[in-house]
Amino acid sequence: MARTVRRVVAAENCPECRRPQIGFVPQFRWATLIRMAVQNRIVKIQKRNRALVRFDAERICQAMLRAAESIGGFSQDFLPGVNEKIFSAYGSDAGIATFLADSAIVCLNSDPHHFISNFPPTIETIQDKVLHALRSHGFQKTADAYECYRWSRHWLREGAITPAQFAGNGFPRERMEQTLAWNRRQGVDTVAGLNEKIRSGTIKPVIDASLAVYEASLDEAANKVVARLNRGDQLRMMWVGGPSSSGKTTTTVKLTQRLEKHGLRFLMLNLDDYFWSAVEHPTDWLNDRNYEAPEALDIQLLNEHLRGLLDGQTIEKPVYSFKEGRRVGTKPVKLEPDQILLLDCLHGFYPPITEGIDSSTQFRVYIEAMNVLYEGDGSTKRLTQFTDARLIRRMLRDAKHRNHSPLATILHWHYVRYGELFSIIPLMGLGDHIINGGTPFDLAALKPFFIGEGGLLPQPEEFAPFAGFLDARIRYDRVKALLESVEGFTLAQVADTNFIPGDAVIREFVGGSTIKIPHNE
Repeated sequence: MARTVRRVVAAENCPECRRPQIGFVPQFRWATLIRMAVQNRIVKIQKRNRALVRFDAERICQAMLRAAESIGGFSQDFLPGVNEKIFSAYGSDAGIATFLADSAIVCLNSDPHHFISNFPPTIETIQDKVLHALRSHGFQKTADAYECYRWSRHWLREGAITPAQFAGNGFPRERMEQTLAWNRRQGVDTVAGLNEKIRSGTIKPVIDASLAVYEASLDEAANKVVARLNRGDQLRMMWVGGPSSSGKTTTTVKLTQRLEKHGLRFLMLNLDDYFWSAVEHPTDWLNDRNYEAPEALDIQLLNEHLRGLLDGQTIEKPVYSFKEGRRVGTKPVKLEPDQILLLDCLHGFYPPITEGIDSSTQFRVYIEAMNVLYEGDGSTKRLTQFTDARLIRRMLRDAKHRNHSPLATILHWHYVRYGELFSIIPLMGLGDHIINGGTPFDLAALKPFFIGEGGLLPQPEEFAPFAGFLDARIRYDRVKALLESVEGFTLAQVADTNFIPGDAVIREFVGGSTIKIPHNE
């Protein structure tokens, strides 16, 4: 028999309803909010151990609500013209969660196979529909928090991480608060504060101080490596991993320079050579390919080669041509007994890559561009997004060195984000050391390349052919508003290495780096 899901939310007695919603001013007070019923014919769900249990719609609602609360509430996702009617209609976080849960239930009921008692939806299917419902209604930040928590739990169940290494929603609260406190002491914990420093000509001390913090973190990482070697650890591999455009290449070079002064020798292995041929990467509706997931690499061959190198064997490393989209040959590679294998890789912490390799032989550095500052004057209590700062970095790098337009990078970013939320950010706890590759002045250094005459930022009309691609449009609108809100440096200031040193991480993207950046050549 078909069942319906009906809920009533008493908003007048709900503390959530009395909490101010950012960007939303209630036009009247809700006495009682009565929801429309949605048809639900799903009776059971299949757990991960294949056991069948009763379908409980309330659990979907609560999971969505917890994800929202972990980032400060659904108000963090309030978007005029996208989901403002949902805020107007449902008012409270509890009401919005109920609406979104019912949206997911409608999606689940679109597959008639789910009505069969011995073929119900799985937990993974339900989670997919939850994400679809969130992203379809513009609740992008909540979806990211939900997805990161989802895969963090996955890696915990797999035994890849311990409870102490659990990444939660992907926003390390303690580290964020420390960075925000440091920014506050410099007067740049808000965009308004950053702008005032730039306008008054007092930003240079902030640049120097923030880069000194980064350099000190590199020193700390190098000292940890040396300390482990002095304890007798047989380190043979060093990974530098982290999400896209976080500054891995600059960090790798600067860290190895420090360690080479201690007599260490390294062998760099380029993991891009392990990509599958382009014909094995099917294109999507935009003729785009997903190179951002770990499965884009030949994991089995890579793991085999890593174990072979550590055993003293000579491997035939593939040589990949991006121009041809395939492997064009091989190259013999051997790791000498006194060398450490160096790997700069998006998915360096992905467990299948190092399966069968003793973790005691590895040192892992995790890097994230953690630009922690509030939008505007801070009154909204909405932080600028790490992923937006990295998206802007990548848009510039792709335009300058990859022949990819900023529009193409924005349209591609959903692949980037999925890969990060699956096998990068949830595994950050595996890092032996974490480095912040972001600085409070990054946005000011990036702005002149995007805003103004000849700026790279796409025009709104360029999104007309992609009107249904809400993810890209939300990111574009957010990035555009962020860049427009920042007081940018001039191009002359950015080019001046006395103003921004040539070995600063941001130069990996704006140009003028005194460090060799292989992927920019």
